Amino acid sequence: MLSELLHIPAAAIISWILFVAVDIFFKLPEAGGVVGATAIARDIEAGGGDISGGTMMGNIVCSPDASAGTLLAACGVYLAGIPGGLAAAVMVYIGNRICYDPGYAGTTGAVLATFVIYGFTQVGFAASDFIAGMVIAILTIQGLSHTHASRLLGRLWRIRE
Repeated sequence: MLSELLHIPAAAIISWILFVAVDIFFKLPEAGGVVGATAIARDIEAGGGDISGGTMMGNIVCSPDASAGTLLAACGVYLAGIPGGLAAAVMVYIGNRICYDPGYAGTTGAVLATFVIYGFTQVGFAASDFIAGMVIAILTIQGLSHTHASRLLGRLWRIRE
């Protein structure tokens, strides 16, 4: 039971690293990719946050990006293994098309998450650990402090540059 409880925080950390790395790789903090992302970034900056981190947070809110891809992939792997995760990636891609977003980060995040999550299920994790972990990971970015989360994301973005 205790090891199962430790799986969720570990899954949250793995999910957080995965979706933030994918979003930064696809330069989501550079500019708003969809309508609304730039407005959210400006609002977060006006509140004392970082514009690059705010842009990334705006992209997360306005379009299925790597965070949504990771969460949906976890749900897909939970339901049907690798085929379920890949079906989730297709849904993320379609969602991106609806949002006029190129969708590379979301789709890539979903595909990567499918194989990462499936790999961890082979060593004792459950896909449901990643569903709960991904909700916690998104909460740390969107639900605790926009100012502090945007500053952290902005710092990570500047490391990439």
